Amino acid sequence: MPKMKTKSSAKKRFKVTATGKVVGGSAGKRHGMIKRSNDFIRDARGTRVLSKPDQKLAKQYMPYDR
Repeated sequence: MPKMKTKSSAKKRFKVTATGKVVGGSAGKRHGMIKRSNDFIRDARGTRVLSKPDQKLAKQYMPYDR
């Protein structure tokens, strides 16, 4: 049986922790920052643990990172 291919876009954007959670960057910071509040910009720094449905989707794209 051939190996499944990992989506390159997913492996660049997400990381799987040792406990199996998926971590990714915060959304909403690509453009239009002038209309965002400073609180939003400050809170959206760094990475976040994805929600359960998003984790399931990201793990489908990275079959060998479980």
